Amino acid sequence: MPDANPASTRVAVVDLGTNTTRLLVADVHDGHIMELERRTEITRLGQGVDATGVLAEEAKERVLAALADYHGQIDRLEADHTVAVATSAIRDAENGEGFREKLRERFGIDARTISGNEEARLTFLGATSGRAEGEPTLVLDIGGGSTELVVGRPGTTPDFDVSTQAGSVRQTERHLADDPPSPDQLTGVVQEVRAIIAAAVAPALREETETGIAVAGTATSLAAISQELDPYDPARVHGFELLRGEAERIFAMLAALPLEERRAVTGLHPDRAPTIVAGAGILVETMRAFDLDSMEVSEADILHGAALEAGVHGA
Repeated sequence: MPDANPASTRVAVVDLGTNTTRLLVADVHDGHIMELERRTEITRLGQGVDATGVLAEEAKERVLAALADYHGQIDRLEADHTVAVATSAIRDAENGEGFREKLRERFGIDARTISGNEEARLTFLGATSGRAEGEPTLVLDIGGGSTELVVGRPGTTPDFDVSTQAGSVRQTERHLADDPPSPDQLTGVVQEVRAIIAAAVAPALREETETGIAVAGTATSLAAISQELDPYDPARVHGFELLRGEAERIFAMLAALPLEERRAVTGLHPDRAPTIVAGAGILVETMRAFDLDSMEVSEADILHGAALEAGVHGA
């Protein structure tokens, strides 16, 4: 298939996250991205890693199945470059390197295990690309095993970034044992996340940060739930203003439902139901910690940041 723009670079990016395995194939030209293919599979690679320190065999098989499909899409679209980033689950697992070797052998994918700080930098690049330089902005990336908080002005190198041990899978496994979770279990999530943010981000920085952009599955799910989207519509999610009061309402609603009823909530992918309560709690506590009345939800994230960087280096 010919390039949409002869001066562009076609890049495929695979993101091996704790909760999801994702693919973006895009043409990159002069700092702009044209998406050709985007896929997300909820593979729960981080299942049990917080407790056991290793990747579970069934979790690895789910990722391998997703990558078999993605590999075919990458070949079909004739990507010039393929990059893969591995984040919290593989960083934390004792057998993470062995799994990366299996990916090289089976698919020729050299997954780069990136640090939390690199994850934060690429997420900020993706979320703020194409924006004019403005006021100090928080980019929040809630993952399954870690949450990145990055503060900077769009169009510049961020002034601050931190990768924390807050994550929708991690806090679910640590705290939310009952179905639905008990008030004490919910308090456990909220108090731990509050303490993590307080230790990671100085009060002065939180006070001077005036706007926020929230990326990844928790934020996009809450935007879809708020709008009761069925089916999911990325065009209506991207740029959606999620009010703090609305986020708090959705958090409380989801926390009150047993798992099977959460799976049926309009706007929520059923496979996100097991971990969405903890994810929503992280989002709400972050908005409270930074005293943000709302956050813009963005479909652009680490996939786009990695694609932009690969497009520059590969051009």
